[in-house]
Amino acid sequence: MTGSVANSALPRFAAVGAGRMGRGIAIAFAYAGHRIALIDLRQRTPESWAALRGEVETEIRASLQGLAQLGTLQPDQIDAVAARVQLVDASGAPAALAAAELLFEGVPETMQAKREAFDWMNQYCDDNAILTSTTSSILVTQLAGLVKRPERFLNMHWLNPAYIIPVVELSTHPALAPEVLARTKALMESIGKLPVVCGPTPGYIVPRLQALIMNEAARMVDEGVATAEEIDKATRFGMGLRFAAIGVVEFIDFGGADILHHASREMAQSIDAARYTAPPVVGRMFEEGRLGLKTASGFYDYAGRDLPAYRHDVLARVLALLKHAGLWRAASDETLP
Repeated sequence: MTGSVANSALPRFAAVGAGRMGRGIAIAFAYAGHRIALIDLRQRTPESWAALRGEVETEIRASLQGLAQLGTLQPDQIDAVAARVQLVDASGAPAALAAAELLFEGVPETMQAKREAFDWMNQYCDDNAILTSTTSSILVTQLAGLVKRPERFLNMHWLNPAYIIPVVELSTHPALAPEVLARTKALMESIGKLPVVCGPTPGYIVPRLQALIMNEAARMVDEGVATAEEIDKATRFGMGLRFAAIGVVEFIDFGGADILHHASREMAQSIDAARYTAPPVVGRMFEEGRLGLKTASGFYDYAGRDLPAYRHDVLARVLALLKHAGLWRAASDETLP
């Protein structure tokens, strides 16, 4: 890792902001075999720069050593992977920004910090570069106005740990060029990521869903419904296993929109109408008889699909997860009293 490098050696990828998210993104690209610039835009004293460099190197090596301990990386690969991350200071930032074709802004979550970072990127980045923000709270439509070429800008939300969780959420806006979105998806897939696309919405997809679950879990603990340990056991080996094998919307179709309709009505009456009243789309599907698998039409269209084979596949996914968790036992050869 170094403060500046020759133009010919500069990476195609850059993370702007050397904090926790930037470091995680850097590991993801380095692990996949790519060199990446990790850019710190702050003007620092030599002492402050040395401290940051030591902190970054320590965290990246610790993360790679953790992967090696888990058997996903050979110990003798750590040095080579770590060397692919080039820590760049403010003096080297212009050249690193100019060389990158895909950049990830990851500075603190304030509009002022974002504005300053994009001022650098607007000044030095190539016009054909794709710019992204890793913001978890600011809408893509708010940030698009900060970039010189909004058609080449989108939000990209990584899930921590960024170098492990495959999903990255791409939040789009009306001015985004379709070919830029396609190129971004292809680049992320090339490093083993699974991009999912959503519009300019607060909370993206995963945070919006998980906030509801986490708040309800905390509420149940507070109300004395169950202990934290029991709730965690239920989510890890009940809800979690199911939703690791089948998507949330797919699960509605699998069980039936009528089941969700009736369950929501009962919990809305007995617990809290504001939290449990089903959205209008569920009521419409119930009234129209689009109940999912049982009617071959729901959120998905099952016309012409081999439904027994599909059900078998879902069951196989769940059983595979149960076996991995050590929770599936073979049938007994004996009849018990």
